[in-house]
Amino acid sequence: MNAVTPLLQPHSGARVTVRSSKTLGWQGFGAELVHVSAGLHRMPAFKHHRVGVHVGAPVRARCLCNERRHSRLQAHGDADVIPAGLDGQWSDEASCTIFSVWIGEDFAQQTIAQLELNSADAQLRPQFQMRDPRFQHLAWALHAELEADDASDPLYAESLCTAMVVRLIGGAPALENSRRTLAAKTAARVLEFIEAHLDQRLTLSELAALADLSVPHFKVLFRETLGMPVHRYVVQRRVERAKSLLLQGRLNTSQIALEAGFAHQSHMAHWMGRLLGVTPRELRFMHSGDAPHDASPDNDTDFRR
Repeated sequence: MNAVTPLLQPHSGARVTVRSSKTLGWQGFGAELVHVSAGLHRMPAFKHHRVGVHVGAPVRARCLCNERRHSRLQAHGDADVIPAGLDGQWSDEASCTIFSVWIGEDFAQQTIAQLELNSADAQLRPQFQMRDPRFQHLAWALHAELEADDASDPLYAESLCTAMVVRLIGGAPALENSRRTLAAKTAARVLEFIEAHLDQRLTLSELAALADLSVPHFKVLFRETLGMPVHRYVVQRRVERAKSLLLQGRLNTSQIALEAGFAHQSHMAHWMGRLLGVTPRELRFMHSGDAPHDASPDNDTDFRR
């Protein structure tokens, strides 16, 4: 996404959103996949920060942003960072696709504050045609979440966006003079909270607060303590709870998905298949000792939605 100071030229381009994170439960940030036609485009100033990552074949673009002119060939993975408050205008010679990420000012400032960096130095600044392999890795992971039929827990997307902010401001949690794992009592408190709230939306901020740590620091120490990222642990525990409820046989699959904290049945089935290698229907048949058989659509509705 190439932002510039508005010029008195006719607007001739069009933008079509083909995928959006609006229904994925992400809070404080979001993303969309946008098809951009050739021509001139204007973008007003927003209250949030924007990062546009070019997807696909190279396209030549010209823009003017922050009183600076830019002319370049946008390649796959090239990113433009447009801080909050900057409006823009750009011209693309051919149609292209942009993976556009927005980051709320509160989300960004909270991450900066937790890193305990000098606020004057830790700011998101305009960057054009940024080529950072680590940032690209994070962006493509978030892009995969946006396009997945069954997205992961929102904790995963939140973790990715937090890491993106850290990368953009050039900061990282300082761990050299601090412990490398969570204290036993702290770990127990966090895990008990997760277990008691599996059916609710969990956030990195509330989990980090339980440990009295910043989100970036908490993420590192949790991984070192449990051997896996926070989001992976939460999903694993939700799958185990769903498995237990399925084997009890008292609730239907829709109720079990909600009790275990999944957004819907297909979300639960996706993660059960990924972690256990079986679907909810197969698990119940295995427990009953019967072999799965072809069921009519009416009888199978509860397991395949």
